[in-house]
Amino acid sequence: MKRHNYKKLKIWKLGLEISKNTSDILANFPKHERFDLSSQISRCSISIPSNIAEGSARTDNSFSHFLNISLGSSFELTTPLLIAHHRAYINTETLNKLEEKIEEF
Repeated sequence: MKRHNYKKLKIWKLGLEISKNTSDILANFPKHERFDLSSQISRCSISIPSNIAEGSARTDNSFSHFLNISLGSSFELTTPLLIAHHRAYINTETLNKLEEKIEEF
Protein backbone atom coordinates (compact mmCIF):
# COMPACT_ATOMS: atom_id res chain seq x y z
CA MET A 1 0.00 0.00 0.00
CA LYS A 2 1.44 3.35 -1.09
CA ARG A 3 1.70 6.16 1.46
CA HIS A 4 1.96 9.82 0.54
CA ASN A 5 4.60 12.10 1.99
CA TYR A 6 2.26 14.95 2.84
CA LYS A 7 5.14 17.39 3.42
CA LYS A 8 5.96 17.19 -0.28
CA LEU A 9 2.39 17.74 -1.48
CA LYS A 10 1.66 21.17 -2.94
CA ILE A 11 -1.90 21.04 -1.59
CA TRP A 12 -0.63 20.44 1.99
CA LYS A 13 1.83 23.34 1.66
CA LEU A 14 -0.97 25.62 0.44
CA GLY A 15 -3.24 24.46 3.28
CA LEU A 16 -0.47 25.20 5.77
CA GLU A 17 -0.04 28.67 4.24
CA ILE A 18 -3.79 29.35 4.58
CA SER A 19 -3.64 28.23 8.20
CA LYS A 20 -0.65 30.48 8.90
CA ASN A 21 -2.26 33.48 7.21
CA THR A 22 -5.47 33.08 9.18
CA SER A 23 -3.53 32.63 12.41
CA ASP A 24 -1.68 35.89 11.74
CA ILE A 25 -4.91 37.87 11.39
CA LEU A 26 -6.44 36.36 14.55
CA ALA A 27 -3.86 38.16 16.67
CA ASN A 28 -5.72 41.41 15.89
CA PHE A 29 -9.21 40.18 16.76
CA PRO A 30 -10.93 41.50 19.89
CA LYS A 31 -10.38 39.41 23.01
CA HIS A 32 -14.13 38.79 23.39
CA GLU A 33 -14.04 36.80 20.12
CA ARG A 34 -11.42 34.35 21.43
CA PHE A 35 -13.90 31.54 22.14
CA ASP A 36 -16.31 32.27 19.31
CA LEU A 37 -15.32 33.58 15.91
CA SER A 38 -11.53 33.33 16.43
CA SER A 39 -11.86 29.75 17.61
CA GLN A 40 -14.04 28.80 14.63
CA ILE A 41 -11.62 30.36 12.14
CA SER A 42 -8.67 28.69 13.82
CA ARG A 43 -10.30 25.25 13.84
CA CYS A 44 -11.31 25.48 10.17
CA SER A 45 -7.88 26.62 9.02
CA ILE A 46 -5.99 24.02 11.07
CA SER A 47 -8.29 21.31 9.76
CA ILE A 48 -7.24 21.97 6.16
CA PRO A 49 -3.61 20.74 6.30
CA SER A 50 -4.29 18.38 9.23
CA ASN A 51 -6.75 16.26 7.25
CA ILE A 52 -4.31 16.02 4.37
CA ALA A 53 -1.58 14.85 6.73
CA GLU A 54 -3.88 12.32 8.41
CA GLY A 55 -5.19 10.99 5.12
CA SER A 56 -1.69 10.58 3.72
CA ALA A 57 -1.19 7.57 5.98
CA ARG A 58 -4.27 5.83 4.60
CA THR A 59 -5.13 3.95 1.44
CA ASP A 60 -5.70 5.95 -1.73
CA ASN A 61 -9.50 5.71 -1.32
CA SER A 62 -9.31 6.92 2.27
CA PHE A 63 -6.83 9.62 1.30
CA SER A 64 -9.33 10.89 -1.27
CA HIS A 65 -11.96 11.07 1.48
CA PHE A 66 -9.62 13.12 3.73
CA LEU A 67 -8.86 15.46 0.82
CA ASN A 68 -12.61 16.04 0.48
CA ILE A 69 -12.88 16.80 4.20
CA SER A 70 -9.99 19.23 3.85
CA LEU A 71 -11.69 20.91 0.90
CA GLY A 72 -14.89 21.18 2.93
CA SER A 73 -12.97 22.88 5.74
CA SER A 74 -11.57 25.39 3.26
CA PHE A 75 -15.09 26.20 2.08
CA GLU A 76 -16.31 26.41 5.68
CA LEU A 77 -13.52 28.89 6.50
CA THR A 78 -14.94 31.43 4.05
CA THR A 79 -18.07 32.07 6.11
CA PRO A 80 -16.44 33.10 9.42
CA LEU A 81 -13.95 35.19 7.42
CA LEU A 82 -16.88 37.03 5.80
CA ILE A 83 -18.40 37.55 9.25
CA ALA A 84 -15.06 38.90 10.50
CA HIS A 85 -14.98 41.29 7.55
CA HIS A 86 -18.55 42.38 8.25
CA ARG A 87 -17.54 43.10 11.86
CA ALA A 88 -14.53 45.08 10.58
CA TYR A 89 -11.98 42.71 12.15
CA ILE A 90 -10.32 42.22 8.76
CA ASN A 91 -10.17 44.59 5.81
CA THR A 92 -11.26 43.90 2.26
CA GLU A 93 -7.71 43.41 0.98
CA THR A 94 -6.95 40.76 3.62
CA LEU A 95 -10.25 39.00 2.95
CA ASN A 96 -9.63 38.99 -0.80
CA LYS A 97 -6.12 37.55 -0.41
CA LEU A 98 -7.39 34.75 1.82
CA GLU A 99 -10.30 34.02 -0.52
CA GLU A 100 -7.88 33.80 -3.47
CA LYS A 101 -5.75 31.26 -1.59
CA ILE A 102 -8.84 29.28 -0.64
CA GLU A 103 -9.98 29.27 -4.28
CA GLU A 104 -6.53 28.08 -5.36
CA PHE A 105 -6.75 25.32 -2.77
